[in-house]
Amino acid sequence: MLKCLNEVLNYIEDNLDETIEFDEIEKIAGVTEYHFRRIFSFVSGMPLNEYIRYRRLSNAAFELQNKEISVTEMVFKYGYNSVDGFSRAFKEWCNISPSEISKTTQFRAFPKLTFQLAIYGGVDMDYQIEEKEAFKMVGFKKRVPIVFNGENKEIIELAQGITPIQRKTMHSYANIEPGEPMSASFNFDEGRMNEQGNLDHMIGVISTLEDSFEGFDVVDVPPLKWAIFISEGEFPKVMQKTWGQIFAEWLPSSDYELVDAPEICFIGDLSDRSKVRCENWIAVKKIK
Repeated sequence: MLKCLNEVLNYIEDNLDETIEFDEIEKIAGVTEYHFRRIFSFVSGMPLNEYIRYRRLSNAAFELQNKEISVTEMVFKYGYNSVDGFSRAFKEWCNISPSEISKTTQFRAFPKLTFQLAIYGGVDMDYQIEEKEAFKMVGFKKRVPIVFNGENKEIIELAQGITPIQRKTMHSYANIEPGEPMSASFNFDEGRMNEQGNLDHMIGVISTLEDSFEGFDVVDVPPLKWAIFISEGEFPKVMQKTWGQIFAEWLPSSDYELVDAPEICFIGDLSDRSKVRCENWIAVKKIK
């Protein structure tokens, strides 16, 4: 059944800008349209029509953001009867009108759903794309094992080794937004995606100051385009979940690919670890 469900999702994905034939869905799924809709709703937690609508709106958002294309073209491409109808649906989902998307850095994506033993995708992800000038990461770094879930003991030791005086000096260098402590990972070993090997991890701040930063490690980051995701919840669980969603769901559904650069997370107030605000940054470029 999982195989049939995923084949139907692939068919829908291939025909988002065409008429989706429910006779074809019945053939692929091996059940009637009525029963497929009930199965889909039960497993995914949303009606099939809603999923299709959100995937079309998400694709339209990427195209309006990245391509020279008009709102009217999107109306016809994704099967709406009028500009007003498309605009209402788009604003209801994205909180901005389609004509405004080229003027904002705040975006929303709705990645393709995949059925496995667990369900991935099919969840709104708010993000923004920002061009950043060159900056320096200033702090302390260490080669640590790659750990996907839970706290990394080596990173905890790195953090505990920073003295109050060093923290105060380091924070005085933070002269650009968001101005919060930074945790960055880079120079990954090849076994990264299988949770194998090591990476360079740095705790510090970002700065554009011209300084020797004596006593601190410094990493230069060139001008880049960044995708920025904001999350709030239990630390580090929500932060790590966001990283997983970025790589497993957002990237495959977007018009972007990764740039070789540090992956940065700015971590807010840790006094209540159940409600920590984080900003996850990845450097990206448009897929040609």
